[in-house]
Amino acid sequence: MPEKHQQHRSNDRGARQRPRHKPTFHDEKHAGAQQPSQEQQTPDETSTDFIIGRHPVEAALASDQQINKVFIQEGLRADAIRNIESLATGRHLIISTVPKKKLDFMTNGQNHQGVVLAIPPFAYASVDDLFANAERAQEAPFFLILDSIEDPHNLGSILRTADAAGVHGVIIPKRRAVGLTSVVAKTSTGAIEHVPVARVTNLVATVKELKERGLWIFGTDMIGKDFRQWDATAPTALVIGNEGKGISALLKKTVDEMLTIPMVGHVQSLNASVAASLLIYAGFNSRHPL
Repeated sequence: MPEKHQQHRSNDRGARQRPRHKPTFHDEKHAGAQQPSQEQQTPDETSTDFIIGRHPVEAALASDQQINKVFIQEGLRADAIRNIESLATGRHLIISTVPKKKLDFMTNGQNHQGVVLAIPPFAYASVDDLFANAERAQEAPFFLILDSIEDPHNLGSILRTADAAGVHGVIIPKRRAVGLTSVVAKTSTGAIEHVPVARVTNLVATVKELKERGLWIFGTDMIGKDFRQWDATAPTALVIGNEGKGISALLKKTVDEMLTIPMVGHVQSLNASVAASLLIYAGFNSRHPL
């Protein structure tokens, strides 16, 4: 990092002022995973997404998530689904008992554990919703920006860690990145219900607008400040790069400071969700010291 830039940060930390006029963010509030053709679906499954797996299903049923229908595989042990049936009955939801092959078809062969919820397409938050979430918590904003994460398991794992560490929201790009899907929901084990995700058209423009609203932007790279020295107490957004390519060149130019995770072993890279977890909890530790 150039010496001039480092000096600017040390002398001006926390000096960013909120703009007089609130910027307009380019986001997409509602979107869903690509669905099979209508010819392959029953009316109950048209224009829906699915939540699969027992823990994600229980979390969704216990939340205020809108649910169209509950599908349970026939022949399951009563004790395995008792809590799910109780939650569904308490919400007066339709429960449909179906063959395993129907659930396999609905979920494209994913491991559904015999339970599936049909829900409206996953809804995205706005960036303003993320700020409102931080305001409700009476905390300085702490956001994640995911630059073209492609693996739904990585996104789900990151959401799970983000929820555990009190991250106020996640921002993802509309194109060339995984969105909210049933795989993401299952991997997040219910965190998708609690961490707002904003989907934006242009990450670079969004980051510039976040900076105008007082946030400091941190990125991850092989060369940078040791993440264990990171002070994330100010309004902060952390950028996590693509699994293979890292942070794009254009987005790097908007970052205030790069962080690095020191490694002494033979492998000199970490999975995106593992790296994100380390950095998220470094931010948590900075905000909640022992």
